Amino acid sequence: MSRRRSNRVKNSKYVTSPGRVTIIDDCEEDEYLHHRSCWKHIAVLNKRVSKPKRAKELQILKLTAPCFYDECTRRGRSKRRIKCKYLASKLRKKLNSKAFVAYLEDVWRSFSDEKKNSFVYLDCLWFSMYKSENQNIRSSVFDSIKTKQIFSKKYVFLPIVYWSHWTLLIFCNFGEDLDSDNTCMLFLDSLQTTDSSQRLEPDIRKFVLDVYRTEGRTEDPRLVDEIPLHVPVVPQQTNDVECGSFVLYYIQRFIEDAPEKFSVDDMPYFMKEDWFSHKDLEEFCDKLDSLGTIH
Repeated sequence: MSRRRSNRVKNSKYVTSPGRVTIIDDCEEDEYLHHRSCWKHIAVLNKRVSKPKRAKELQILKLTAPCFYDECTRRGRSKRRIKCKYLASKLRKKLNSKAFVAYLEDVWRSFSDEKKNSFVYLDCLWFSMYKSENQNIRSSVFDSIKTKQIFSKKYVFLPIVYWSHWTLLIFCNFGEDLDSDNTCMLFLDSLQTTDSSQRLEPDIRKFVLDVYRTEGRTEDPRLVDEIPLHVPVVPQQTNDVECGSFVLYYIQRFIEDAPEKFSVDDMPYFMKEDWFSHKDLEEFCDKLDSLGTIH
């Protein structure tokens, strides 16, 4: 008989307090229409949604879509390769989705195909798009996820940016039966003075259930509610702009350190407060900066 698991978030030395986060930018609607990172969102809204509904959807995207947080601009796409000078403790503004994706692709390329065989990552826009009320947007998310074949991987990274803050969700052993004690989710947060995991948990579980349904799997929804969501105490940021860099480094170090078979009984493994130092993070960011991949 399988052990029944609680659906409560599993925290270690985790103290929550109310947190208020403000949106960095409040650009006009026409600036959104010219924002090069968001053309897929806007194209759907323009073609298929009435004007009142479109205005509502734009407001939702302003609050949820990570690419709206930074640098709304009318400028055309630059073909020059530019080095970003503001990373780690030197970072003067948050990473927007375009910069994050560029750096994540560099991290990914740094590993061999053999090393990456157990891992896959999902687009950092997908969770915020999933939270949109627009069904066409939500459907496009799951069409894209199906191509990732996530149930064939031991670990799935889902970067999340919400409330102007980057966090990392990791699905472990999702290809196994949900009755398995090794199936779990990890939520890595570099700012644990907020209650991000608890506020996002209902939507995370709905997202997971919809992923299973999209793949044609027939798991009992009650089992999805019982997948443990662990929030290990990991290295923390020291200012309000480092969260994107921390998520990138969490991914880097997790790929390096993850066991061949993840067991909940051995939690928290390497994911502890002293997992890495700020000096390690700065060296990592300097290396990414030297690649100069932001276009």
